[in-house]
This record gives sequence, C-alpha cells and structure tokens, in this order.
Amino acid sequence: MSGRTMMVPAAYAATLLAAAALLPLVSSGRWLAEAAVLLAVVAGVGELVRRLLSAGRVLTVATQAVTVLVLLAVVFVRDRAIAGFLPGPEAVAGWRALLEAGAQDVGRYAIPAPPTDGIRLMLVGGVLLVGLVVDALAVTARTAAPAGLPLLALYSVAAGLSGGEAVWQYFLLAAAGYLLLLLAEGRDRLTRWGRVLGGPEQVRASAPEARPGVPAGGTRFGRRIGVLALGAALAVPAVLPSLDGGLLDGLGTRGGGSGGGGTISAVNPLVSLQDNLVQPEDREVIRYSTDAPDSTGMYLRMVAMDEFDGTTWRASRRDLQDVPGTLPRPDGLREDVAVREATTDLSVSDDFDPNWLPMPFPASQVAIEGRWRYEPAGRLIVGDKGQTGRGAGYTVRSLVVEPTREQLAAAPPAPEALRREYTRVPDSLPPDVKDTALEVTRGAGSDYERAVRLQDWFTVKGGFRYDVSVSSGTGVEAISRFLEQREGFCVHFSFAMAAMSRTLGIPARVAVGFTPGVPQADGTKSVGIRDAHAWPELYFEGVGWTRFEPTPSRGTTPEYTRAEAPVDDTPVPEQPEQSAQAVPSQAPSRQQTCPPEARGLGECGQDQDQGAAPAGGSGFPLGPVLLITAGTVLLVLLPLLPLLWRRRARSRRLAGPPGRTDQDAAARVLAVWREVKDTAWDYGIPPDGSHTPRRAAERVVRLGGLTGDAAAAAHRLAGTVEQVLYAPRPRPAGSPAEDAARIHAGLRAAAGRGARLRAELLPRSSARVLWALSDAWLALSARLSAARTRITGALPPLALPGRRRG
Repeated sequence: MSGRTMMVPAAYAATLLAAAALLPLVSSGRWLAEAAVLLAVVAGVGELVRRLLSAGRVLTVATQAVTVLVLLAVVFVRDRAIAGFLPGPEAVAGWRALLEAGAQDVGRYAIPAPPTDGIRLMLVGGVLLVGLVVDALAVTARTAAPAGLPLLALYSVAAGLSGGEAVWQYFLLAAAGYLLLLLAEGRDRLTRWGRVLGGPEQVRASAPEARPGVPAGGTRFGRRIGVLALGAALAVPAVLPSLDGGLLDGLGTRGGGSGGGGTISAVNPLVSLQDNLVQPEDREVIRYSTDAPDSTGMYLRMVAMDEFDGTTWRASRRDLQDVPGTLPRPDGLREDVAVREATTDLSVSDDFDPNWLPMPFPASQVAIEGRWRYEPAGRLIVGDKGQTGRGAGYTVRSLVVEPTREQLAAAPPAPEALRREYTRVPDSLPPDVKDTALEVTRGAGSDYERAVRLQDWFTVKGGFRYDVSVSSGTGVEAISRFLEQREGFCVHFSFAMAAMSRTLGIPARVAVGFTPGVPQADGTKSVGIRDAHAWPELYFEGVGWTRFEPTPSRGTTPEYTRAEAPVDDTPVPEQPEQSAQAVPSQAPSRQQTCPPEARGLGECGQDQDQGAAPAGGSGFPLGPVLLITAGTVLLVLLPLLPLLWRRRARSRRLAGPPGRTDQDAAARVLAVWREVKDTAWDYGIPPDGSHTPRRAAERVVRLGGLTGDAAAAAHRLAGTVEQVLYAPRPRPAGSPAEDAARIHAGLRAAAGRGARLRAELLPRSSARVLWALSDAWLALSARLSAARTRITGALPPLALPGRRRG
C-alpha cells in the first residue's frame, strides 16, 4: 500500500476518533454512524479526483466541498433541494432554520440531549467540515502536523459543551488518531524519499523494505516521540496541583487521598439546573423510602453555595475529611429545639451522575460504599477521585428539626466569625437590593420576622411569576433585573432572597438539590430530573441553618414560617404542595381506542342527525333549492361544530351524573377533572397521561400562567382528584365545578386574543370526535368481520365435481 493511500484511511480514522468525544453529548450515537458513512464518501471522492483525474489541490478540495454540500442537502433538506440533491436558496434557508433550532436545543436540553434534526445537522456537518480540513491538510497538501488543530478543535467543542465532563478516554482516542496520522505521514515520506540520515549512497538502503518485519528507524523514532509527548501531556497536569480544570478532572470535586486534607473546588453546580427544569421528559433520577411521618419537607440537598463574588454564587474551597461514623451535631442547634430522627433509603439511577450525594438535611449518619469525603461546614458528602453517585444505593439517618416560631424569633445574634463570613456581599451589589430589602421588612422586630416577610413578598405579595425560560444570570445585575422584572425560576428567587438577607445582616447561603418528589403506589417516592431546585438557607443561633422557600408554585413552605392557622383550612394559593415543576411535553400520542371512562361519559363524540327534506311539487325546483339551502347551512354550521360540541361537553361534565352515592360524587369529580384537562388543552397545554393529578395541576399552572385563585383552584382540584382515586374515604375540598370555572377564567385571562379565539372556535380537544369516529369505524369493521366469519362457518362445504377417470 502506498504512502498516500495510507494517508486517506488515517485521516478518516483520526477524524472519527476525535468526533467520538461528542458521543456523551447526545442520547443516541446513530449520528456518528451517519457521519462515518458520509465522511467515507467525501474521502473517496477526494481520492478519485486526485488519482483518476490527476487534479490539483484546489480542484480536489473544491470537489470535496461540493460533495459535502450535496450530502448535507440529501440527508437534511432533500425536500427543499433542487432535484432532491442540489443545494439552492431554499436548501440554504432550510439549513439556517435547522441550525437555529439546533442552537436553541443545545441551550434547552441537558446532556445527553435528544438527537433532534438541528443537533444532528450541527454534529454531522461539523464532523464533515473537520474531516474535509483534515483531508485537505494531511492528504492533499501532505502536511499532517497542522491537521491536529481541527482535531483539537473538535475535542475542545465536546469538552466545552459538556462542561468539562469529557472523560480522558476520549482524549486518548483523539490523540491516538492524531498519532496514527503522523505515523502514516512518516511512512509516506520514507516511501517516497528514504531516511535522510546519511549520504546519497544510503538512501535506497534505508528504505522500510530493508529490514522486513521491523519498523524503519524514522517510524520508530516518531513513535517514541509521540508516546513521550502523550505521556507528558497526561502526567504533568496530574502532578501539578495548581493546574485546576484539567482534562482529567471530574466534575470539579477532588480529595486529597484517604487521609485528611483535600479540598472541594469552587465549581458551580447550577450550570445545568435550568436545563434540567426544561427537559422534554421527566426521567427518574432518585427513588427513596423513609420512615419520616411527613416527608413533604424532605428536600434532598446536595451542595450549599456560600460564596457570592458579584458574578455568581459558588461553593467555597474547604478542607475535606474522611466520612465519620456519626456526623457532628449541626452547628448552632440547641438541645431544647424539638428534633426527630428519620431513616431514609435512597437509590440513584444509572443515568444520573452526581458528585455530591443527595440526602436529607441535616444528615447524622451516612452508610455508602465507595470513595466519599465529608465537608463539615456545608455538611456535604463529596465524591473523591472521580467517585460519583451513579447507580448507588445508600442509607441516611437525618434529623427533622422542628423549631417553633418563638424560638426562631428569640434567636440571639450569630457568632461573629460566622456572621462575618455569611453576610458578606460584593461592593458591586446595586443599592436597590438593600433598599428593597429594607422596604419589604420595615417594622419587623427580629431577623426571623424579616426573613418571613421576604419569603412572603416573593411568594405572595410581590407579584412575582415563576418562569423557567428567563435567562439564569446569577450576578448582581441579574438580581437587580430580577427584582425589577419580577419573573424567573428557583435560581433567581433563592439568590435574591439570600443576597437581600445578607444585606440585612442575616447569615445566608443557597442550597441546591431536589424537592421531595412524588409518592408511588409501593410507598416509595420518585424524584425526577425536573424536581431539581435551589432554595436559601438562613442561620438562626439555637436552630442552625434553616430552610426557606421563596419560589412560588414550587416545593413546600416550611411550617415554622406559616401564619398560625388551622391546618385543614382551604390551602392558600401561594403554598401548593406539589414539588415537581413540569415543562412543555410533546404532543399527546393517541391510543388505539378511546379511554373507557371517556366513552362512558359520552366524550368520544356524538351523532349528528341530519333529516331529509321532503320533495316538493312540480313546477318549482324545490329539490335544488333545498340542496343549496342545506349546503349553505352546512357551510355555516360546519366551522361551528367544534364550538357546539365543546360547549355541550363542558355543560354535561360540569353538571355531572345524577345521584347522591359516593360513586356518583367520585364520577362528578373525575368528569370535572377531564373538563379541566380539555380546557387546558384548548389553550395550548396538551394532556400527558403519564402525569399524576398534582403534576398535571403544576403543569397547567406553570404553562397557563395561573396565579391567585385560579392557581389555588388547580391545586385544590388536583388534591380532590387524588382523594377520589386513592383515599379509602374521599374528602373532597371545595366545589369542583367552581374550581373548574376559576381555572377556565384564569387560562382565558392569561391567554392572548388569538389564543382565546382558537380555544373558543376551534378547540383542540375536539379531536376527541375524530377519535370516536375512528373507534366506531374500527368496531364496525370488527363486527362485520366477525359476522362474515360466522356466516362462512355456518354454510356447508361446497362440493366441487371431480374428474372421472375413464
């Protein structure tokens, strides 16, 4: 095999090995196989042009570039390409639209992202472009060394998008591909020129064929240099402690060995929090069971961020130590504060890879296998030397601290050292942050009362709106902008309350973890990726670090911050009990048949009876006139049929089936709940049968922009539905029909004019009529087929005359 022929597969392999670093970014690796096939075509075209046409370098590269464009047009925008393969203006517009959608998908989805068309175009197109450059440099121009730059760029993109999570194996693959390219180039040079180490008489004798089976001297020398350089690149960062963030770092946590020492690095764990909240599917990341009598406030805390430098909140660098058998008593917790112990068994899913161990706070004992370290100030369990919680099962004993309002209000000042550290704010903090805090807490008599007023201002009185689409800036300007615009998600609420508390002299930090999750039928709780959350912790001497919940429509408000009122009163709007925040899901997939309960309630459509008009006498064309009139009426009424059906269905559901038995009451509640789901569907919130009533209510509140009475009605109705579905003796709260009316009014008020007209004149839920017609057709076909089978089976076999032999 000639040297140039070796260079083609070497360049091809080097590109694919470097592209493998992108595999962790996407949930499916089919795009790499697609890119491999297309890249092979580009490389083959280049070799044909070079060998068969003896074309120059410029023509070769230009031909390959045209091939890339044609392949991308065929694969991604065939319907817009000229003759199905030639890229034209419409194909370019299609590429632009896909790239814009891909850029939005990269910002929307957490890693690994789904392989959308936009992301596939970015990945496949990027690999083809890098492969074209590598082929042009290494094969066409015969300079393999500069080809390492595009390969390094490809790996750097992967490392950057993964937030430094590209593991060292992919770096080794990319480096191996580059070394293979260099070796192929060396072989090519030796084949063409020989080893230039002696006089002219030694040139031919020094060719690779001189010693069969033994690499030539130049090849051996190149291998040694490559191995030495690769070893130095891997070893030097590992032995220099000052080189943080190297290729071999994990997610930013390191320990100093099995003994004492080591630090937790200041890596911000909030990089992917917003991505988690907007995932298209809420996959389970943790499942746990606990003996705590009330787990609604059992947040699974991972890390506490206590350093605010004006740009972001982050976890301070602190010393780590071995995990003790029993963790020390929490700082500042007095003996007279009520405390109960709880034992929780947790298991982490195989597709969740946390460096900090999620557990209830404050933990008193942790039983887990592996390399884990303990950070006392934040009471964190941190993975050491690449240890993560992927697939781990562990048991945590924790304290359920139950302070009274009086104990919090009478808390003495915090120790000076703690107060100085946890009330520090940057000089760049805008003065309006402190001014707003002073205005909100004016007249408060204690730090506790000031903290409660801040929490109530965010959740109730300040007019804030929960919105995960807001940019997740965390600097001082982002806090000031959040206080002005009053919309954001948990990051904004927790950071703003912590910063405002510090300006008031209250020690504060921000915790990151998960809300308690959703109860399951087996008694466990399931925590999804969209349960990721951030909340502030404030310090009160005698109680210790105390959780507050300023984010509306998320989590649970702690009992010690609520006004003294009977617990069985009607829930206040700002205190929903569901922790999971859903995001828009994909359009609902229709099942083969309409649900039985919907069919029983007559929701799958209705017969439209049309009478036939009698014929008239002769002399006047009554028939044609009636046909024209009927056609006109049909044209007028046809667009109104969805409206008429929807109103009739709404009226029937809200009235509910008659009767006074418990079964009748349950049927009325479920009918109202179906009406609420269809109303939300009409306003652009498609139903998702995988959600529990609470999650569905949270989703309607979030996507429908419900606030006040409408939001409270949604949560209250979801609770009533759960009572009907799961409670042995349901105890409905309020009037379901009135709650449905409030939700409808809230959705209508939050929608624009176009959305209101669409919901009224062309409701999306009218698709149930088509589903009912489809079911009726399937049922009719099944009955006809069964009847034909019965008739055929009842007939005697037909005797055919045989041929006689004669």
